[in-house]
Amino acid sequence: MTVLKQFDTDAASTVYDWHSIRWAECHQQVRKLQIRIAKATGEKRWRKVKALQWLLTHSFSAKAMAVKRVTTNRGKKTPGVDGETWSTPKAKAEGIRGLTRVGYKPQPLRRVYIPKSPSSRRPLGIPTMKDRAMQSLHLLALEPVSETTADWNSYGFRPERATRDAIGHLFNVLAQKSAAQWVLEGDIKGCFDNISHRWMLENVCTDTKVLGQWLKAGYVENRTLFPTDAGTPQGGIISPVLSNLVLDGLEDLLGRRFGSRKLDNGRNHKVAKFKVHFVRYADDFCITGNSRELLETTVMPLVRDFLADRGLTLSETKTKITHISEGFDFLGQNVRKYRFGKPNEKLLIKPSKKNVKAFLEGIRETVRKFRGSSQESLIKILNPKIVGWANYHKHVVSKDTFVKIDSDIWRALWSWALRRHPMKSRFWIRQRYFDVVGTRSHVFRCLRKLKDGSKSWYHLWKASDVAIVRHVRIQGEAQPYDSKFEEYFEKRLAVKMAGSLKGRTKLLFLWKEQGGLCPVCGEALTEIKEWHRHHLVRRVDRGSDACSNLRLLHENCHRQHHANPDLLWKTPPVEEESSASG
Repeated sequence: MTVLKQFDTDAASTVYDWHSIRWAECHQQVRKLQIRIAKATGEKRWRKVKALQWLLTHSFSAKAMAVKRVTTNRGKKTPGVDGETWSTPKAKAEGIRGLTRVGYKPQPLRRVYIPKSPSSRRPLGIPTMKDRAMQSLHLLALEPVSETTADWNSYGFRPERATRDAIGHLFNVLAQKSAAQWVLEGDIKGCFDNISHRWMLENVCTDTKVLGQWLKAGYVENRTLFPTDAGTPQGGIISPVLSNLVLDGLEDLLGRRFGSRKLDNGRNHKVAKFKVHFVRYADDFCITGNSRELLETTVMPLVRDFLADRGLTLSETKTKITHISEGFDFLGQNVRKYRFGKPNEKLLIKPSKKNVKAFLEGIRETVRKFRGSSQESLIKILNPKIVGWANYHKHVVSKDTFVKIDSDIWRALWSWALRRHPMKSRFWIRQRYFDVVGTRSHVFRCLRKLKDGSKSWYHLWKASDVAIVRHVRIQGEAQPYDSKFEEYFEKRLAVKMAGSLKGRTKLLFLWKEQGGLCPVCGEALTEIKEWHRHHLVRRVDRGSDACSNLRLLHENCHRQHHANPDLLWKTPPVEEESSASG
């Protein structure tokens, strides 16, 4: 029913059925334009960049993808000040029609607060669905620019990068005996709240009219409208990329002053002399140096001047210079060189004490909160917390910490069980809630009822069950909008998915047979929690769970396929493998 045209600004008026959109074509058309934007940015042809951005933000394909993003992400059910959510196909189609620049005026943000630490809260601004979709639309055109101009060792809020890459870079520059001994731990004071609007409007390569409206939209708290004279609100889809664009350039500034591998491919004598290296994740950064005096008298003034031009300042309480033998915390992990100055000195990165303490406090609070709930409910809420925290730290030296965490969690659960049955003996409580599994004793598990009426054992995961896996840091110059790195990212994704699906043979087999792509939209299947196992022949029609009868789809694509089955690719049947029968 839908007629797709690559740059047809009136195409949205032909959309009557959300489920008739051919997402594979949309992704392909947007991807081609994004690659052209990245290429023009690399060549510094800024007028060409602006023209291509205009084409992208006025195309039907980009508008459809923008609406799809805001209606499928985790915040899809969170309304703005207007109280609206686009939960029906008709509302989503109407949302595409409404994404026009002419007459557009964003509404104020809805201010909410989320916990940042036990004693503080972080403010978030929730835009309306239309404003979110508009931001997502312009983000499609802005992200190729930000990725092309980004600092090589910036890792926060960027595709295909994570905290483990930042930690990996720190290990590479600090592990050797001849490495820098001093580290400047930088923290920007109220980064999102204080960025200069003037600087962004003059330097960010995007539609400045729309950007200016977003920056001046204000926010509503307790039915009162407050203006915004500086900063970019946390909570907007485009805000992280805007903050990255503001902070990008610091690595090049240090490189021109002290030498940089990005500028000279590592052959400049300045790199070996000053040992200045840079790594940043969002508004937290570290700069290494060969002496405390260098960091205090030369590096820090450069950083202050760089930030002052953008309306930002360093936090005096959180910014400090530390010797590597004392160690420092970065992104929840402690980096320290042990036995410094001795022949057997070694750099070890472990979960920080502060991070471990906060995690255990959260676990104990959860156990207290669920003191009246069933054992199954408690296990269900604790397992994602334990596995998620362990997966975050599994790339560093964490095994001993995992064992300690398991011991502390067991004590919390034992107290939980004793509190529930004050009149029972300890032997009875152990028999009721804990069991022996293989060589392990005191395993916290219970029987749970499945949908088919049968029962199975349900046990609490241990942090020590998560294997330690060393992470290979991403190449600094790699970015997803450069076609020469396409094969490189495909290989990294294959390694990542093989690790994520370890022990889940059938899912890994299906993922490989589909080439890692969704059969409906043609996009990569990356987040396991967003997958749906689709049966070609329904189980109610006696369809089997064999691999030949299964396909992996995104959840949104699964709903679309049932509304319009013709959109499923006519792929050849998957051959059954004996190893995939699990």
